Amino acid sequence: MKIANIKELKTELHELPHQDLVSVCLRLARFKKENKELLTYLLFLSNNEEEYIEEIKKEMDLQFEMINISSYHFIKKSIRKILRTIKKHIKYSGNIESEIELLLYFCKKLSLFDPPIKNNKVLHNMYHREISTIVKKIKQVHEDLQYDYTIELKKLSL
Repeated sequence: MKIANIKELKTELHELPHQDLVSVCLRLARFKKENKELLTYLLFLSNNEEEYIEEIKKEMDLQFEMINISSYHFIKKSIRKILRTIKKHIKYSGNIESEIELLLYFCKKLSLFDPPIKNNKVLHNMYHREISTIVKKIKQVHEDLQYDYTIELKKLSL
């Protein structure tokens, strides 16, 4: 089976009647959790990006509280899972400002985490990798936002 490209899909979707388009979207949502999450974002949360970010931050707080701190192995696994979740939500949003805010919040939570991440090279490198990602993303936003985000970033220096 040959998979259609985006242009072909777009053309075909434009030609579909409204009811068929709804049924295609619902059928697509039935197959993967990510499809449902993306559809939920697009239909209900994309209008209010600040609320979406706050909801993700609350979820992140809960996940950080649930981390098993008995060994660095469990800490690393949990933090990687949190980062995967954040990246997924960033992908849904597609907004650079949202990405910077969420990554800044993640790095702040990580820097305040106890036991300290300085004691573990993997966690320390993960932290610095996200900081470098933030620095690259900051260059893509408006100058006023660049200034604000740079101030927030300087507060995080570990």
